[in-house]
Amino acid sequence: MSSTTKIVSQLRSILALTQTEAQVARLRIAQARTEAVRRELTENGDNAERRTKLIVEQIRDLGGIPDAVTPVLGRLTALFKSSLEQAEPFDEALLGDLAMEQQLLGRARYLKALADAADRPAVRALAEKLADAHSATVEWISTVLAEEALGGPAALRATPLQRATGGATRVLAFPARTARDGVNRAVHSAQSVGGWAREAVIDATRQAGRFGGAIREVASSGRDASLRQAEAVAKREGAGGTAKALHETRRDLGSLSDAELPIRNYSALNQQDAIQRIKALDSSADVRAIVKYEEANQNRSTVVSAAQARVAALAKQTIDS
Repeated sequence: MSSTTKIVSQLRSILALTQTEAQVARLRIAQARTEAVRRELTENGDNAERRTKLIVEQIRDLGGIPDAVTPVLGRLTALFKSSLEQAEPFDEALLGDLAMEQQLLGRARYLKALADAADRPAVRALAEKLADAHSATVEWISTVLAEEALGGPAALRATPLQRATGGATRVLAFPARTARDGVNRAVHSAQSVGGWAREAVIDATRQAGRFGGAIREVASSGRDASLRQAEAVAKREGAGGTAKALHETRRDLGSLSDAELPIRNYSALNQQDAIQRIKALDSSADVRAIVKYEEANQNRSTVVSAAQARVAALAKQTIDS
C-alpha cells in the first residue's frame, strides 16, 4: 500500500469519526448546565464541521474521492450512540465520548507521522490542527468527568433516564448485608432520582424494620419534610451513616435550609456577593450544596455558572495533582 493510499485511508477514518463528533456535540447541547457551556458545545460542533470540510478538501487534493456515505454514517452513529447511552450511567456515556476523542487524537498523530514520511506538509499541518483540537477536547471531557466524580455541578447534566440508570447500577452493586445497607441503597438511588426519594426511603425503611412507627411519620408529609423527618429518625435511632446519607440526599435535592448551607446567610446575598463567596469554597460538596439550593430557589444563571466554574477549577486541580 502506497503512502498516499495510507494517508487517504486515515483521512477517511478521521472524517467518519469527526462527523460523529459533530453530531454528539449537537446532542450534548441539550445537557448543558449553563448558557456558557451551551455556547461552548455549539462552537465545538461548528469547529468539527469546519474540520470535516478541511479533511474532505485534503482527500480531494490527494486524488481521493470523499465517501458520500460517510456523513450519513456519522450522523447515524451519533444517534445510535445517543440511544444506547440512555441505558447506561452518565459517567459511562462521558467515557464513551472520551474514548472517541482519544481515538481521534491517536489517528491525528498517526496521520502526522504518515505525512512526514511522505513529505506532505499540507497533510502535516492539518494533522497538527486536528491533534491540537482533540487534545483540548480530551482535557475538557476529563475535567467534566472529574467534576462528576467530585459531586458536581458538572458542565453537563445527566438525562432523567441516565440518572435513573446510574442509581439502579449503584443499588445493584451494593451487598445486602444489613438493614442499614438496605436503607443506604435506597438513599443512593434517591440521590440520583429525586422524584423517587420519598418512595425509596419509605420502602427501604419498611424492609429494614429499623424505625418502627417512623414510616407513618415519613409517609404523612411531603418529600422534603419526609427526608428531614427520616434524617431525624435515623439520628434518634443511632444510625449515623444513614442520617448522613439522608442529609446528602436533601443537599442534592436542594432542600437544605439556609442555616444548613456552607455559606452563612446565603439567601440574603446579592448576585455579586454570592459569586465571590462561592469562589472561596474549597470543597466540591459545599459548592454542590450551594448550586442545588440556588437552582431550587432563585436560580440565577450567573451564580450557577460561577459555581460550575469553581467545581471545574477544583476538578482540574484533582487531575493535575
